[in-house]
Amino acid sequence: MTDTGGAPGGQGDDTPTPSQGLPQAVPPGSGGSKPGADHSASPATPPRGWQPPDAAAAPGPATPPGWERPAATGQPQWGARPQYQQQPYQQQRPWSPHGLGKPGVIALRPLNIGDILDGAITTIRRHPLLILGIGAVLAVITAAVTFLVQKFVYDDLQSLATTAELGPGATDAEVRNAVFGAFGDVLLALLPTALLTTLLTTVANGLLAAVMGRAALGREVTFGIAWSEVQPRLWPLLGVGFAYSILTTLGVLLCIIPGIVAYVFWALASPALVLERGTFKQAFSRSVRLVSGSFWRVFGILLLAGLIAYLFNAIIQLPFSLGSGAFSGILNPSARTVVPGTGELLLQSAGQIVSETIATPFVALVTVIVYLDQRMRREGMDIELARAAGVQPPQAW
Repeated sequence: MTDTGGAPGGQGDDTPTPSQGLPQAVPPGSGGSKPGADHSASPATPPRGWQPPDAAAAPGPATPPGWERPAATGQPQWGARPQYQQQPYQQQRPWSPHGLGKPGVIALRPLNIGDILDGAITTIRRHPLLILGIGAVLAVITAAVTFLVQKFVYDDLQSLATTAELGPGATDAEVRNAVFGAFGDVLLALLPTALLTTLLTTVANGLLAAVMGRAALGREVTFGIAWSEVQPRLWPLLGVGFAYSILTTLGVLLCIIPGIVAYVFWALASPALVLERGTFKQAFSRSVRLVSGSFWRVFGILLLAGLIAYLFNAIIQLPFSLGSGAFSGILNPSARTVVPGTGELLLQSAGQIVSETIATPFVALVTVIVYLDQRMRREGMDIELARAAGVQPPQAW
C-alpha cells in the first residue's frame, strides 16, 4: 500500500514545481526579470496568506493569474495587465471536499461518519458481483449450517417437551437429566457452528479488506487479485480472526465491558494484517496503536454500522419469519406453541441468506475504511495514497 516513489513526472517528493503553484525565485542577473518583460508566460499562484510587497520592495513575483493591482493606490503595477481576465474565484481555489483527490470510492482526507458509510455503499455499488458474491457464499454456508443446527435442536426440544408432558409419570430427576442432556446436545451443535462461521467470516473479511484497499485507489479488482493478496497471509489471518472472536466472547461473558474494549481496540487487526502484510503480533499492536486516542469515535462508528446491519437484517427477514409462523405465539398468545418444521426453517434460512449477503460485507467494508481513516488522520496516509494513485496535487498547494 505504500509507494515510496516520487510524484508523477519524475520529480522528487520535496521539490516544489510550478504546477504546484509555488512562486519561483529568480536568480539575480539571470535576466528573468528584465524591465518591461512579459511575466504572464509562467504565472505563479500566490499561496495562502501571501501579500504583495510594498513600494520599496524590488519587483520579483509575476502577476497572479486574473488579478490586477488597482492603479489608484499608488503602488507599482504587476506585469502586463491586459493579458488576463479577472477570474479571482477560479484561481484562489476553495477547500476541496475531496482533499488530495478522490481516485476511488473515498476522498483522500480525514473522513467523517457520512463519508465512511457512503464509501462502503459506493464500494458495493461499483463492485456488486464481487462483493455480493463473497457475501452470498458466506451467507449460504452459514444458513445451511444454521438450518442443520436448528433442525437438530428443535427435534431435541420437542423430545424434551414430550418427556415433560408425562406429568406424574416423570420424576424430577428424569426431567432434570432430560434438560441437561438437551442443553448439552445444543452446546455440542453450536460449538462447531461457531468455529465454522468464524473461519468463513475471517476469510471473507480478509478478501473484502483487499478489495477495499484497491477500490480506494480506483484500481481494478477481481476475486483472483484479492485472493492473491490474502492467500500468502491466510494462516496469520485465521489466527487473528479466531483469537479476536475468542477474546471478545470471553470478555463479554466475564463482564461485558472487557469484551467491548477488546472488540474496539482489536477491530482493525484484520485490515492491518492484510494491507500492511504484517504478522500476527504486529496486526494486534497496529490496531491498538491506531485506535488509541480515538476509542469512542471508532466504537461509535462500528456500533452504528452494526445497528444498520441489524435493522436491515430484521426488515429483510420479517416477511420470511411471518411466512414461517415464527410469530404465531405473539400474534395469538392462546395458540399452542408449535415447533417449526422443515419448510418453515428453510424459509427462515432463505431470509437469512438475502439479508446477510449485503449486511455482512457492509460491516466489513466500514471496518476497513475506519482503518484507512485512522491512518490518514495519524500517519498522513492520504499523501501516500495520492502518490500511489497518481493524483496530481491541487494548485493551491
